[in-house]
Amino acid sequence: MDSAAVSLPRPGAADIDLPVADRLLTTTRAVRRRLDLARPVDRQLLLDSIAIAQQAPTGGNSQGWSFVVVTEPQVRAELARIYREVSGDYFERARRKAAERGDAQTGRVYEGAAYLAAVLDQVPVHVIPCLHGRIPAEGTTNARAAGFYASIYPAVWNLMLALRARGLGSALTTMHLAREAEVAELLGIPHDVSQVALIPVAHYTGDTFSPAARPPAETITHWNGWAGSEDPR
Repeated sequence: MDSAAVSLPRPGAADIDLPVADRLLTTTRAVRRRLDLARPVDRQLLLDSIAIAQQAPTGGNSQGWSFVVVTEPQVRAELARIYREVSGDYFERARRKAAERGDAQTGRVYEGAAYLAAVLDQVPVHVIPCLHGRIPAEGTTNARAAGFYASIYPAVWNLMLALRARGLGSALTTMHLAREAEVAELLGIPHDVSQVALIPVAHYTGDTFSPAARPPAETITHWNGWAGSEDPR
């Protein structure tokens, strides 16, 4: 399916199956452990998912996206080596701190992150989303940084949702960006193009994905200002 073949919905929500949409949105998890390391991923599944990613909004309708898809084992091994060297023992230290706080859920997240780092070279696909342009190294305001990354992260999330709908697991990682220039040289990415993530992709094993434990929406919603905690209606 190319981008021109994506069927756009009619205006309004009458054609949206709300329970299905809500399930997709609430069960698209960062998949770090339950990845099938032996099963190849069909090229067309990846292209179909990237076509869905292309439907995301972007600042000024610039659509300055590129997706570097890495399937070559030797290149994946190099990316994994860089990732592990950057992450070091960070995940284990973070897991221990979570355990000290009694935060079992966060501890499991870091255990999964450490596992993913250990097997990253075996994950059959690495996708590196890129945005054309760069933010100046100095003097960048929050507004400029927000506008820059807002032009690609909706596409990244679209990609992950599309992968989930096709039976593929993924996780958004950014550790390798500490050595972005080295990865750019490895993959031939131009210097005026910004990498924003490394997304491991594989068929997932198992079939149970549930919404994560989160606090009630009311506890993080501020009405008409930061101090507002009551729904004004």
